[in-house]
Order: sequence, then structure tokens, then C-alpha cells
Amino acid sequence: MTQHDPRALRNAFGTFMTGVTVVTGKTADGTPIGFTANSFTSVSLDPPLVLVCLANRSSNFDHFAAAGGFAVNVLSEEQKDISNTFARPVEDRFAAVDWRDGPHGAPVIEGVSAWFDCSMHDTVNAGDHLILIGRVEAFDTSPAPGLGYARGAYVTPALEKAALEQGVDVVLAALIRREHKVLLVEGRDGALTLPEARVGKVGVSGTLAALLERTGLSAEPGFIYSVYDDAIRGCQQITFQCAAEQGAPGMGAFTELDPAMLGRVADPAMRQMLTRFAEETRIGNFGIYYGNQDSGQVRRVSAGG
Repeated sequence: MTQHDPRALRNAFGTFMTGVTVVTGKTADGTPIGFTANSFTSVSLDPPLVLVCLANRSSNFDHFAAAGGFAVNVLSEEQKDISNTFARPVEDRFAAVDWRDGPHGAPVIEGVSAWFDCSMHDTVNAGDHLILIGRVEAFDTSPAPGLGYARGAYVTPALEKAALEQGVDVVLAALIRREHKVLLVEGRDGALTLPEARVGKVGVSGTLAALLERTGLSAEPGFIYSVYDDAIRGCQQITFQCAAEQGAPGMGAFTELDPAMLGRVADPAMRQMLTRFAEETRIGNFGIYYGNQDSGQVRRVSAGG
């Protein structure tokens, strides 16, 4: 497939959420290089752009900074070993991996959930990372479920299914942003909240897709922003950050997260999360929260190896 099929490209971006990816490229002499990343983000559909972040301290830094392109390989649930290999300082990370050259020349790993072969559109220095922005020249997807990572462990559809079968009550919320505003809906008591849905047999991915459809917006699923056990509500709360395109929502309204609006969010855990989001939006440095409704830790969304 190529970037000339925007609908297929949009669907390809939607095949994963907070997926574990391996970013690959080549040195000037043609040696394959790569690293595990979890900050792969779709930037634009027209032109088709994606970005990944590379740590300045990475041994691959100079090679990727000078490269003419790179590939993003979204790993499948059976490829945890590949994720671990490319996350560690292994001398030859490609020795035990089946791969081939993609249409644009970057290494494409066999058996992945999706891959995107990109030319280098731009690079941006951002603190202790270099943002690589690639223009998608070719891509493909497979039926293989993607590999996720949350709460310090790998997450797969099989584990998700097992949790649902054990009766774990999961509530999914969509933190849909547009510039510096967030979509909030009003409950019967007048309190504000994020759009939410309980996860059923369709799983997290299906529930998120249905929830976004209910909002009437064209929104791209993004990374998990918050995961915590809520003893007060008796559930596990998962919040996905999503980016919305222009258009009026079918529910709620996009709202500035000022103190007055935050004061109308009745759930204290959600109010604390949105307060954090407002601050992180201001500084442009996001993290993922893990814990419970009272306390936990925030891990910065970064990558690079």
C-alpha cells in the first residue's frame, strides 16, 4: 500500500493504541539499526506524517539524525522478545529477527501488526530527545493483534480477554483534545466529565472505537494517558488521549481547562488527571499515570534506544 490511499492509512493508524514499536533504519554503509519505542504518533494524513522520539544519549542518534528515512514496525502480541531485544544494548539486534527492506529502503520486520516505511520529512530538537518526523511512503497491516505496554508490563488482547472473563470491571474514558481544549460532557447532576463507556465483550479497542463514534467527531486514538484502580467506583479506569479534527461534537463541548471548569468535575481522580493534563499541555511534556484513585506515579512518554 502507499500514501495515495488515505482511508487505508487512517485505518492502519487505528490498528494499534499505545502499541510497542521498533523503529528501524540504516547507517551510511547500509548496516541495519533500530530501537524499541512507545511514542509513535500520527501527525497528519495530508501529507501522511508520523513522528517518533529518539533519545540524545542513544548509540543510534547520529545515524538516525543523518538518515534519509526510517520505518516504524508495530509489533504483534507474539513479538515481546523482539521488543526486549531492541530495548537492550545488544551488539547485533537483527541477528535473530526476520526482516526485509521496505519499499523505501528501511528494514521491515516480518510478522508485525503494521509497518510504515517513511522518508525523513524533518527533525526537531526537543530537550533531551530528537523528534523524527517521517512522511509515509508505504505501509501495510496484518490481522495480527498488536502488542501494548502498560503498568510496567506487556498487554495483549489475550490478557485483556482473560481479565474481562474474570469479571474485572473496566471503564474507558476518552480525553479528546483539540488544541488546548478538551471535550467534556455534562451529567444529570450538572457535573462535567469525560466521555466514558464500560468495556464489554468487544474489548478495549472496540469500546474506544464505539465511544469515539458516539461523539460524532473524527478523532485519532492515541496513547493511554492514565490507568488506575478506582476503589470508590469499584472499577479499573483507563483513559486514552485522542486528537480530534475540526467539526462540532455530537455530545458535550470543547472546553478550556481553567479552574472554574475543573471545579465542575465532580470525580476527584478525574479532576486531578485533567489538572495534570492542563499543565502538561502548557509545557508540552506528557506522561502516563499508574496507581489508584488517590496516589500513583507518572511516567514520561519518551523513547529512544
